[in-house]
Amino acid sequence: MVKERYSILKSLIAIVLVILFLWAGQWQYQRGIDRHAKNTLIKEQSLLPPIQLNQLDDDILAFEWRKVTLSGSFDSNNEILLRNRYHEGFYGFEQLTLFTIGDKKIWVDRGWIKAGASATISPKLQETYEGNVTITGRIRMDSSLPRGKFFAISQDSSKNLVSQLDARKGVQTEKFYVDLISASDARMNPDVPVELPELSDGPHMAYALQWVFFAGLVIYGRRLIRKSA
Repeated sequence: MVKERYSILKSLIAIVLVILFLWAGQWQYQRGIDRHAKNTLIKEQSLLPPIQLNQLDDDILAFEWRKVTLSGSFDSNNEILLRNRYHEGFYGFEQLTLFTIGDKKIWVDRGWIKAGASATISPKLQETYEGNVTITGRIRMDSSLPRGKFFAISQDSSKNLVSQLDARKGVQTEKFYVDLISASDARMNPDVPVELPELSDGPHMAYALQWVFFAGLVIYGRRLIRKSA
């Protein structure tokens, strides 16, 4: 019987590969669990009836994705656009307008608007009407704003994130923003409202099984090499 060359080295390499593959499988499995839990939370929260602003407490994170009803007025002098947003293949923006309720101020995402015909042509904004209006929307956390760059509508503004815009404008907004769903004044309803994210669990579980399968192949391959030596 011929002694296998570099037997220990081959075994060590196989062990390292198995450990790495099993770690990758566990990582994908945990990602799948986390994503499923998040999707379940979004579904449950979004199906609950709307609440009033005074029903929110300091643990605002517990209310994310819950519908809320607000009564106040939009401030057309404080609007920002979120760039790099696409809808059905068309490039555009999301229009955010400051909403005032007494001494409280909240950014409201009024949905998608199409970009201008060229970079030098401003997009056509959704009209902002004066007066009190009651709106219903979904509570979203500032940290969960979709990725993109902000810029203010006013001519003297620079590109800022919401928190930076608050500081420069001298306004203090709530710790959350709202995705507008509907308004008592139908003219204020979003043309293209912000949709819920895709609530699929993704391929994480399949990837987890794939990595476990790879680990099994390494073990099987190592045994074949030893037998053939």
